[in-house]
Parts: sequence; C-alpha cells; structure tokens
Amino acid sequence: MAELIGRSLARILASLTPAIIAILFVLISNLPLSVMGGLVPAPLLALAPIYFWAVLRPDLLRPFMVLMIGLFEDLLSGGSPGLWAAGFLAAYGVADRQRDVFIGLSGVGATLGFAAAVFAAAGTAYVLASLVQWSPAPMAMLLLECAVTIVLFPVLAFALNWANRNLIGVLRGDD
Repeated sequence: MAELIGRSLARILASLTPAIIAILFVLISNLPLSVMGGLVPAPLLALAPIYFWAVLRPDLLRPFMVLMIGLFEDLLSGGSPGLWAAGFLAAYGVADRQRDVFIGLSGVGATLGFAAAVFAAAGTAYVLASLVQWSPAPMAMLLLECAVTIVLFPVLAFALNWANRNLIGVLRGDD
C-alpha cells in the first residue's frame, strides 16, 4: 500500500515538474538583476519549457497551466493582465499544431522551431498591447527580448532535456 502511494505521489510530482520549472523560469526572468546593465531586456524564459513540453510531452503541460504561467508572468512583469497569458497560449498553439514537424528537429532547426513559437507569443502580445493603448506599441525592445530568448534556447533546451530524462522519466518510471 505504501509503495502504491509512493508511486502515485512520484507520478503527481513528475506531472507537475514542467509547470514548476516554467514558474521558476518566470521568477528568474523577472528578478531585478541585469547582466548587461539594462541594455538588453530579460528573456522570456518560460517560453522554453512551454514550447519544449508542448512538443515533447503535451500530456504534462496542458493549456490551462500555460494560461496560469502566463498570468503569473503578467503579474510579475507589470504588464496588462492577460497579455503574456495570451502570448504563451499562442506559442503553445504553434508548438501543438506543428508538433509532428518540430519533434524531428535538432540543432539549428529546433531553435528555428522555437523562434516560430516565440514570434507567435510576441506577435500576440504586441497586437493586444497595441489594442489596449489604441496606438502601435513600441516594437524594438520586444524584438530584442525575442532575440535574447531565442539565443538562450539551446542552453535551456539542454537543461529541459536533462530534467525530462532525469527527473520526470525517473519519477514516472519511464526508464
């Protein structure tokens, strides 16, 4: 009985790991620290686990959790409520719709697939911000934020792949 409960708790923890990592990435990207003295905006780190698990293991990160992660990003970043939530859902939608194409990509191809999801998120956020302001939102910093996020993706993907193999796989018993 205790073994059954232990396995159930391990599966629950494994199922929550992608969302926990995404929330941790939201916290990290919204820390009031700057590596480049404020010249470069903080990346949207949470997009990496959203894209990664939408492609690799969509059963572990559902759209409702993506919505909650996006709302958390909105709360911490000071943006309009729902702005990044909608953007993250757009990125999830791109990854979900193109899963068959993206799953086979590696290296530069995988980064380009991620870039498509990043631009879907940024485009959605840009359109919504422009509608809220009733004028075109500034685009330069958003594009720079996208670039920084895309450049960091290979490192983030390596870490997420490690987490998938060594945390989620072990906890779920997917040896």
